Amino acid sequence: MPELPNVPDLLSVAVQALGGAERTNQLTMASAVAHAIDTGEHLAVQAGTGTGKSLAYLVPSIRHAVESGRTVVISTATIALQRQLVDRDLPRLSDALAGALGRRPEFAILKGRNNYLCLNKIHTGAAEEPENAELFDAFAISRLGREVQRLTKWSSDTETGDRDELVPGVSDQSWRQVSVTSRECLGKSSCPVGEDCFAERARAEASKVDVVVTNHAMLAIDAITGIAVLPEHDVVVIDEAHELVDRVTGVATAELAPSTISAAARRCVKLVEEQDADRFEASAEGWDAVLEELHAGRWEGLPDGAGHALAAVRDAAWAVRTAIGPARPGMNATDPEAAAARNAALAAVDEVHDSAVRVLTAFDEPDPAKRRDVVWLADEERRGKLVRMAPLSVGGLLRSRLFAESTVVLTSATLTVGGSFDGLAVNWGLPAESGTRVDPAMATGTEAPADEAAIRWNSLDVGSPFDHAKAGILYVAKHLPAPGRDGLAPSYLDEIAELVTAAGGRTLGLFSSMRAAKAAAEVMRKRLDTPVLCQGDDATGQLVRAFAEDEATSLFGTLSLWQGVDVPGPSLSLVILDRIPFPRPDDPLLVARQRAVESRGGNGFLSVAGNHAALLLAQGVGRLLRSVDDRGVIAMLDSRLATARYGGYLRASLPPFWETSDPEVVRKALARLTAG
Repeated sequence: MPELPNVPDLLSVAVQALGGAERTNQLTMASAVAHAIDTGEHLAVQAGTGTGKSLAYLVPSIRHAVESGRTVVISTATIALQRQLVDRDLPRLSDALAGALGRRPEFAILKGRNNYLCLNKIHTGAAEEPENAELFDAFAISRLGREVQRLTKWSSDTETGDRDELVPGVSDQSWRQVSVTSRECLGKSSCPVGEDCFAERARAEASKVDVVVTNHAMLAIDAITGIAVLPEHDVVVIDEAHELVDRVTGVATAELAPSTISAAARRCVKLVEEQDADRFEASAEGWDAVLEELHAGRWEGLPDGAGHALAAVRDAAWAVRTAIGPARPGMNATDPEAAAARNAALAAVDEVHDSAVRVLTAFDEPDPAKRRDVVWLADEERRGKLVRMAPLSVGGLLRSRLFAESTVVLTSATLTVGGSFDGLAVNWGLPAESGTRVDPAMATGTEAPADEAAIRWNSLDVGSPFDHAKAGILYVAKHLPAPGRDGLAPSYLDEIAELVTAAGGRTLGLFSSMRAAKAAAEVMRKRLDTPVLCQGDDATGQLVRAFAEDEATSLFGTLSLWQGVDVPGPSLSLVILDRIPFPRPDDPLLVARQRAVESRGGNGFLSVAGNHAALLLAQGVGRLLRSVDDRGVIAMLDSRLATARYGGYLRASLPPFWETSDPEVVRKALARLTAG
């Protein structure tokens, strides 16, 4: 094969073909990614909005894939970025580089099996009874039927069976009627329609391409299960890497609810003796009785009675599993509906059994800081009481199953907290940059993870094309009282009204709760002459479009909006944040993680709650400047950003805006922007 052009030359070809302009920080990032791929050293790259980071990692990744014949995996946290890569960036880039590389690079998207229609489930009509069916009214059940009918018709029209291509979408409950998890799947060779399976076709396509786009959850499943759900690869690029730990934690979190046990027992009624099914159902009642006597919160050990009830669940599940027994030869071919029902039952039983065992063994380690799992009792309005288990840390898992297997590039606009990469690095399972001992002031604990000598990584902040000090103002409303628990104080509402009025609308209000967002929107609609939209009024995409199209309109919402709004231009001149986005102080998992850091001599509050808030804050602030011509104000109504000891740590995670606490200065600046 002839020698391929180097990365700078390929990047130049791509930029020219796509009608862009060369950017120094984009070239710096692309060269660093190429170096990481060549040396095998992992790389963390912080690249601000406007850097063109997708191109900066795609060009060296594609070059490596074409040269080596090996697949590169690109992982994202959000569907929006997945779609941007697959629908826009990769098609255009493949066309642009085809001549220089000697062929057109190929790419594919790969998601979890339950994101695709299951043709066997549709053809056999093996619909499930909804969990807690008695809670659903007749209208909800009739809507379920209508949506399943629509999905059945769609199965004949769709080329991919991919849920994300269904517009408008359907409820999770409806989708479950026509999809299966990997545990429920019969397998391609055993399924009557295995040759036409959408999930198998997606996997087959992914095995033949240069670049596979997937999500952090799939990456986690690949790592946790040890089963290769992704094609063989030697390079992984993780975009939106600030989300990696939370997404992996989510995949590794399990639960045990009485309703889940009952649902599993119902699946087994026709497959086992009545006494085995009754024993399984009785174990659900026993578990429910134990939980009803307990208060929500984290468990430091097994409460009285819980061990006996869990053992009953475990043993009943195992007895049912044994009774179901192995599949009979030829079952799948002669009775695919029975085979599907059997697999679904086994999957449900296995989940219950494994969760019961996980809770029973969670407290075997006497030192809470060394336990693998955190266990807590949740009390939900719809589902009642249930127990959840989540890993105390995912660093060890990522270190052994991700960083030890591939060269990894991690990138995002926000990777430094408190001015350092160490906070996220240690959570990823990488050794801290500063060596085996970490300054407790940096809030990461005194000991980096083990095996640090075996893992080498570099970090790079390529900066931003924006001149933050000239383009934006960070205004901290120092004169306001610290936020309380009783909603937005009148002084906060007055401040919001004055700011939005000065800005002439053009405001994105980001609130710590939906209740606060709705309350503020309701008051502002009465006090302002400009329109105010609120999250929940319509689909988020529609709201963002309406906000972008009318400069006078403001949009209020919660944390879930922070990453979904990309509105360059004069429609967004003011971002208001009602408070520092600390996690709930009673979050069992975060409290456990804080204590674990403190047991190693670190600052638990900064390392967990502070880093969480810093990343969200940086993401929220990042909504303001989306193009080099943008100008505006970040208004933080939480005075603690200026007055609390941790305020400097949080501000070090933000871009270098010009700072003020003078409301008059800010109102005049907004008025000048409005006047044009």
